[in-house]
Amino acid sequence: MKRKMVCLFAAVSLLLTGCGWLDGNYVSVAPHREQEQSQQTGVISAANYQELLDALEELIASGTESAVINVADYPSNMVENGVALAVRYAKGTYPMGAYAVEDIACELGTSGGQPALAVTVTYRYSWAQIRRIRKLENMEAVETAVVQALKSFDPSLVLLVETYEDRDFIQIVENYAVEHPQIVMETPQVTVNTHGGGKSRVVELIFTYQNSRDALRQMQSQVEPVFNAASLYVSGEGADRQKFSQLYAFLMERFDYTVETSITPAYSLLRHGVGDSRAFATVYAAMCRGAGLECRIVTGTHAGEPWTWNMVLDNGYYYHVDLLRSSEQGGYREFTDSEMRNYVWDYSAYPVCTGAVVPEDRESQSAETTVVADSEEETLPLPTMAEETVLPEETTVTEPDNILEEFKKKA
Repeated sequence: MKRKMVCLFAAVSLLLTGCGWLDGNYVSVAPHREQEQSQQTGVISAANYQELLDALEELIASGTESAVINVADYPSNMVENGVALAVRYAKGTYPMGAYAVEDIACELGTSGGQPALAVTVTYRYSWAQIRRIRKLENMEAVETAVVQALKSFDPSLVLLVETYEDRDFIQIVENYAVEHPQIVMETPQVTVNTHGGGKSRVVELIFTYQNSRDALRQMQSQVEPVFNAASLYVSGEGADRQKFSQLYAFLMERFDYTVETSITPAYSLLRHGVGDSRAFATVYAAMCRGAGLECRIVTGTHAGEPWTWNMVLDNGYYYHVDLLRSSEQGGYREFTDSEMRNYVWDYSAYPVCTGAVVPEDRESQSAETTVVADSEEETLPLPTMAEETVLPEETTVTEPDNILEEFKKKA
């Protein structure tokens, strides 16, 4: 609730009793109630606008609720306007004030016959919450902090960034989730609020998950051994295609899969045998990277429907790999661009997949290429994708204690 001083002497009687207010020699500074530090007293003075700004910033940074600022040397005809501008700056432009302050009330009076300003600051958050704000130098440090928050399934992150630049945090989170399905069990909804103006900003990120933090951590611990076993299964001496094929077998022969969409793609795919094309592509790419193989994720459409598949670097040449299409055809398959019939993707965003010589000049190629099936060639059916998968409360598939050994026996 906003609090305002009715008059200077009323504020003195409530806030500064016994602190030497009337003699003008001391100024009382009352810390926020939840501030875990001893009460401090000292003279605060401001002779100009900049010093008044500095004084307000100091009060906010320390979580101080009330103080008196000596303005005896401030030109009397400029005090009122200077106070109004300083309060506006502290609440709207100063990053910590824009984030944490609800209101600043000021009342001009006298102390020991000298002009003085009584200040009351009302905060939106407790001092303990304000103190947890992390100070970072630049946006690279911010992105590192976001990644760490995703790894820990943190619900929020508040950062004071010294050198702020605009970033698409929602896209940063989505990209990391796609590239690290073994870490991010569920891609959270991201709410971004920035506070302040100028070079520095307070960035507030709120991550909303449908699953609890404990549940997500348990999922993470259950899929980790599967990814570890995949990298161990690949032969270190074999050719690239052999390794890609081995990982395909490791993943695709785990279950008789149900093609549906889930909010926990890696967990649902590896523990319940439920996943869509995006889940297959992201999990397979992560397994390939874990084995030292280059494997990209391609987003586009297949037969007019949203679809995701992979692009691998095999013996120096790029090929498309669609795990679900390969499964329909009975085993691991690599396809060139011309063989990707009924697929659409952003041609300019990915390497050419010729399977032989990469053309030098692609400027004449369309930025988005559609390859349509010949009328005489059969088009593979597109599996049905549901909006969301509701998983059973308990795992329906028994996971062996030693995944790699069991898989080798099966093979």
